[in-house]
This record gives sequence, C-alpha cells and structure tokens, in this order.
Amino acid sequence: MIDWSTFPLVVGVALVAACVLVTLFSLALRVGDGTESWRRPASVGLFVLCALVVAFGIYLIVPALHAFG
Repeated sequence: MIDWSTFPLVVGVALVAACVLVTLFSLALRVGDGTESWRRPASVGLFVLCALVVAFGIYLIVPALHAFG
C-alpha cells in the first residue's frame, strides 16, 4: 500500500537535495576558475562533496546496498 501522506515530504527532500547538489557543483566550477593556489584544492574538495552527495543518494535508493545479512 502506498502512503500518499508522505509524498510532500519526498518532494521537498528531493527538491532540497537537487538544489544543494547544483549549488555545490556550480560553486566548485566558480571557485576553480582562477589562478590563486588555493582555488584548485577547494574546487576538488567541492567536487568530492558532490560525489559523496550523489553516492549517498544512490545508497538510499538501492535497498540491496544497505541490507543486513
């Protein structure tokens, strides 16, 4: 049975997660555009954070990844 009362929560969380991911990615592109020495490591760190957010989303979607035993 589908619990339709949680649908607004799912939509809200998906919207917030998408906004966070797009913001992190665009910030990484923006920070990486420069010649200062601190920009490249900061940009790479933001890209890694993007990858972690995507990996966590995949972990939440695929039930086989968090099944015990």
